[in-house]
Amino acid sequence: MDPNAFDSAQDLWVFAYGSLMWRPEFRFVERVEARLVGAHRALCVYSFVHRGTPERPGLVLGLDRGGTCRGIAYRVAAAECAGTIAYLRAREQVTSVYRECTRPIWLKREPEQRVPALCYMVDRGHGQYAGRLTLEQQLHHVRQGHGQSGANRDYVIATVGALEQLGYRETALHRIAERLTATHDLAAAAAAATSAA
Repeated sequence: MDPNAFDSAQDLWVFAYGSLMWRPEFRFVERVEARLVGAHRALCVYSFVHRGTPERPGLVLGLDRGGTCRGIAYRVAAAECAGTIAYLRAREQVTSVYRECTRPIWLKREPEQRVPALCYMVDRGHGQYAGRLTLEQQLHHVRQGHGQSGANRDYVIATVGALEQLGYRETALHRIAERLTATHDLAAAAAAATSAA
């Protein structure tokens, strides 16, 4: 994307749908629940860096076309725009699996307000695009995934927690988190029983 595509004289809105909801790590002046129409959140990106490796890929979220996605919008002050975009590119574009673009989002206000926002959409032509995987395939990658940012399991559970704070349940993602938590609890109980024996 053209680095000058964002007017440095204007505040910047950033749409968060995954780890940016619970770990933005950039400065912002406002945080608002928001909705993006025309794309949905999906575990559709093989992670080779943050939550996996090329040998044992994890699975992270992407904005894939179609549907609607609820998330968080952050308003970044104009003076912070260049630094924030540079940070986001370093974080999100390690392997260029996302397309940086501007999309209209709806801020949850009374009345709702439509603003342009920086979004990271998955590139369906990229080798890391996983497409539509079965629940078992997703679980396999999430369970095995571990990368520079930690365990893939933690990423999924934290994202589900962020959605729950918004009062929102996303059936497929919640089902995966429930399976991950149940497996973890069983493993912890077995470990505790072994150490007590």
